[in-house]
Amino acid sequence: MTATSFPESTTGTPAPEISISEFGAQKAIGILASSGKENAGVRVFIKSGGCSGYQYGMAIDDRELDGDTIVYDRGVKLLVDHMSLPLLRGGEVDFVENMMGGGFTVNNPNATSSCGCGHSFRTDASQAPDGEGSGGCASH
Repeated sequence: MTATSFPESTTGTPAPEISISEFGAQKAIGILASSGKENAGVRVFIKSGGCSGYQYGMAIDDRELDGDTIVYDRGVKLLVDHMSLPLLRGGEVDFVENMMGGGFTVNNPNATSSCGCGHSFRTDASQAPDGEGSGGCASH
């Protein structure tokens, strides 16, 4: 079963499972348009690793897998698998630019600590899955 939500088109409803900032949406729309994949979206996922226990991952994906939550926000399709959703719920995908370059990031209300590089995080009372997570910032 796949859940789909349209946060832009509803009012007075609970917050969307995941959202994207205006600037993040502008960047994502450009990347998706040049991907050559019809009906593609941004897949946001969590994997084990990094110095804090979990790492964010993002990819252009034109597949909708069983169990995915699909959110349409600001003209962008966001896809989240059922295992990653609890750790991403309420988060916002954003694009940041700084002196080191630019890239997508996740503003995650579920993260209680994060790595200095911003690519890994930990939640309350969580330990690095499967004994992973001690690789340092450069391990991503």
